[in-house]
Amino acid sequence: MSEEKEDSFRVLRIYDETEEIKKMPESSGVSSRHGQQEQHQMDSAQGTPQLPPCPSVHHGPVYQEVHSMTQQWWGPQAQDTSGLQPMWLSEAETEGGTSSSFQPGAMTGQFCSSSSLNREVWSFLKTIPPIPDEAVVTRKSPRGSWRVGSLRHGKRVNAIAISSAPHHVYTCGTGYIRVWDADALHASDRAPQAQLDFQDPRNRVLTCKLFPDEQSLITGGMARALTLWDLAPTPQIRAQMASTGPMCYSLALSSDAHICLASFKGFVEIWDVQNQILIRKHEVPPYGSRCVDITGFKFWTGGEDTTLYSWDMRSYQKLQQHNLCHEILSITHDPSEEWVLAGLKMSDIVILHAHREEKYRAIVQRYTQHHNLKFASCGTHFVATLDDMIHCLAAPSLRRLFQTEECYDILCCDLSADSQYLVTGSKENATVYQLLY
Repeated sequence: MSEEKEDSFRVLRIYDETEEIKKMPESSGVSSRHGQQEQHQMDSAQGTPQLPPCPSVHHGPVYQEVHSMTQQWWGPQAQDTSGLQPMWLSEAETEGGTSSSFQPGAMTGQFCSSSSLNREVWSFLKTIPPIPDEAVVTRKSPRGSWRVGSLRHGKRVNAIAISSAPHHVYTCGTGYIRVWDADALHASDRAPQAQLDFQDPRNRVLTCKLFPDEQSLITGGMARALTLWDLAPTPQIRAQMASTGPMCYSLALSSDAHICLASFKGFVEIWDVQNQILIRKHEVPPYGSRCVDITGFKFWTGGEDTTLYSWDMRSYQKLQQHNLCHEILSITHDPSEEWVLAGLKMSDIVILHAHREEKYRAIVQRYTQHHNLKFASCGTHFVATLDDMIHCLAAPSLRRLFQTEECYDILCCDLSADSQYLVTGSKENATVYQLLY
């Protein structure tokens, strides 16, 4: 454990939909939201400030500051089902105190303005017709999940991946990888479409990454090599890239799939995966290399030493380090590559901006051995698995969309690129969930 003082984070609270204002419809149209915004503006003009829809809890100035952040968080492509309505975090407070130049309004949720709207402006606003619901396209978040299938891998599923065109699942463990077609996803007794056996049956896959084009898969583990697989038309090994370490804990791919990072104890291998060339063996703290991720020209490492490190991909210099005081079990990022999420052994989720000094902590306060994070490609939600529990959370509001429990601890998870399926791996089986919208 690190003896350094823990970094100061603003605290966010994960909340359930039942905590929102009762009058707010579950799936309101743009027309009704437009009317709510008009009513808010009219009330402000008449001197009667109104709160926008949000959980009915008291919020201080820091909440308003974090709300300012959420309007930019993960970009417009990550808007939740609230569409044009502003998204609100349920609660935020500081650990150790923070300062900000953000100037809050007279009360929580009130827009900052030098003067209120006068009646002439309001009369003009009333002449603007509401926007038809069918004219607005929004990216939706799932409202639930349905367990539709079970894939009998036969051994511990350490890593898993799912493709979307067509849907195939790859379950990875010791001795082999099994490939499951779309028909098997909605069944519990189907045989795999194929089984890819390793030359050494003792080889164990601990991590895998599906390429963005879904035509290739890379795996790492206890084999002293990274294996690059061609998946179409028939899954087969394209190349084996000899590693300099005995055990690969984690893999990360750049967004263009040109660079692959592989983490080992005390170092990270940086590969030109297109040409299968080892670019660099980069030394990192020996107990800070369990997890690795890449965002643009930065990569991130973390592990047992409780510190999250960021490194420059060009100069290989250490850029930042954040003491999180708890072991880091997973690292991921949102599709825009602006936000990095770290899953801790105490189940908390740390959220950092990749370029700005913005740090937040979503409090869960539950000791866990396994913590996996996976962002949906559309950016509206992400999945956190904490031992045997699955939590699907909206981004950036952190509203809990659904949760479910499995019989065994979840060792790995993945979301299909079309956001239709969630797959989890555990003891001998993988479980398939269809997401409901």
